[in-house]
Amino acid sequence: MLHMMGLGKTALPDGADTAGAGGLENLPEWDLSDLYPGPDSAELKADIAAVEQRAKAFAASYRGKVAEIDGATFGQAIAEFEQICDTLYKILSYGQLVHAGAVSDPEVGRFYQGLSEKGTEVSTETLFFTLEINRLDDDVLAAKMAAPDAAHYASWVRDLRLYQNHQLSDELEQLMHEKEITGGSAWMRLFDETMAALRFPIAGKEMTVTEAMTCMSDRDGDKRREAAKSVGKVLGDNIRLFSLITNTLAKDKEIEDKWRRYPNPLSSRNLANQVEDEVVQALVSAVKDSYPDLAHRYYGLKAKWFGVEKLNYWDRNAPLPDDADRKYSWAEATELVLGAYGRFSPKLATVAQNFFDKPWIDVPARAGKTSGAFAHPVVSSAHPYLLLNYMGKARDVMTLAHELGHGCHQMLAAGQGTLMANTPLTLAETASVFGEMLTFRAMLNDETDPKRRRILLAGKVEDMLNTVVRQIAFHEFERQVHTERRQGELSAERLGAIWMDAQRTSLGPAFTFDEDYQHYWAYIPHFIHSPFYVYAYAFGDCLVNSLYGVYEQGAEGFEDKYLAMLSAGGTLRHKELLAPFGLDASDPAFWKKGIGVVKGFIDELAESF
Repeated sequence: MLHMMGLGKTALPDGADTAGAGGLENLPEWDLSDLYPGPDSAELKADIAAVEQRAKAFAASYRGKVAEIDGATFGQAIAEFEQICDTLYKILSYGQLVHAGAVSDPEVGRFYQGLSEKGTEVSTETLFFTLEINRLDDDVLAAKMAAPDAAHYASWVRDLRLYQNHQLSDELEQLMHEKEITGGSAWMRLFDETMAALRFPIAGKEMTVTEAMTCMSDRDGDKRREAAKSVGKVLGDNIRLFSLITNTLAKDKEIEDKWRRYPNPLSSRNLANQVEDEVVQALVSAVKDSYPDLAHRYYGLKAKWFGVEKLNYWDRNAPLPDDADRKYSWAEATELVLGAYGRFSPKLATVAQNFFDKPWIDVPARAGKTSGAFAHPVVSSAHPYLLLNYMGKARDVMTLAHELGHGCHQMLAAGQGTLMANTPLTLAETASVFGEMLTFRAMLNDETDPKRRRILLAGKVEDMLNTVVRQIAFHEFERQVHTERRQGELSAERLGAIWMDAQRTSLGPAFTFDEDYQHYWAYIPHFIHSPFYVYAYAFGDCLVNSLYGVYEQGAEGFEDKYLAMLSAGGTLRHKELLAPFGLDASDPAFWKKGIGVVKGFIDELAESF
């Protein structure tokens, strides 16, 4: 399996619309030379040649022989496979990061495509290994795993065996693997490059999608409207292309799901997330049942604060009427986030400090750069990189706290090695959302002005609604699209209708939606890159709400337990990781408790106005 792009936020960042004002000059950019000096460097070429040769030697030594080798040799083979993966993923990560910084550059696109194709060639040589492991009888595998060298990788083998019943013949697996570069990956690249090239005319300027979405949180209602209309028109002008991409990838997934015997479109994601179907359904049902108490209620209050009966859809992220729209310089954001991390755990703050002392974060928004934000783990032998589009608002501070949480998680888990460091998406959001909560609480506790405290609290509620309600609405949109796609291609109009139904149901009667809003599904990259990723955000937010409640109660040894949980990487599952905190995600009450935190914040806001 090729290395995935890093973890990040679905929603595009909201912020100031003047990147050069208020301490936003000379923002730090990452330096990828810790990986390779440059795209044409001798070091990169040497690693490509070495990993290609090593993969071929690995295949010559072990192809067709995995069942025959003893436990000690099996352990050595896994270790060799891990080293090949480490080098290959480092190469691919470098290509992904270079491309993310300059998506619109055709030369960078060709470089990225070339590395991706070489990565497919190399990984094809080692594909047999996991396939042969999954064909081993349980008793034969158990005998091998008794050897200490093999036992070290027990959790990786355990997770690999989850796919036994969904594995195809070696020939089909190789065919699907090799064709991915001209199949799904090619459509994803088309989406990325198209979105990066789009320009949205607003206030006499041609803006990127990041800048355009930022304008929808501007204090000026006319500017919000102009931005919203521009986004809707430009997406609408390109909606046939985005509809084709979506239909093609959904059909591609349907074909693979059928061959791999997944019963429904969500099954493969749940398996990858190592979470039971009933747990996900409990989460989705709990959030949907709470739509009236969460989004409907809050946005009804917001409409009253604006003195209107209904909000326009472009007012969803509008600052409240008495919001001073404070901008945070990069230095202030850094101090806030590191301070919050440090008050919780000096050990965690020490890990976080690396990202600011070293050029590991790409901060400024610029033309051609990928939108949104992410943390890329790279590989265990290197270090993570963070990408932001920082524009100075409180939400941007929260985004920094979020991605830094991912980065710290990846640093702490690196000791597990490349095969076992990565966690399922549901747990990967734990450290990021916890980092947001730490930062929010610090900002709220330090604020003495009652009006400003209300503004901070309202901002947090909106972020939580975006993370919980909005992501479950996205999930329902995806579920409906993939279900209907199995009956035939969906028109752009039908995709828009599904989107509008999900938005009206989740956001409630406080909003007026214009026709152009039906195209807004098209800008969300997770629908393209990672189908059914989005429920992981709601999972993580509700999980952290419960986890933070345990912390606030003063649970003994919480810091050490929390750091141990992050350091475990992918070696433990959610029940094992949460057990030390007395939490169980399979209990429906668990989700209600997490949702209750959001309700409590809304209660507090309602009383304060």
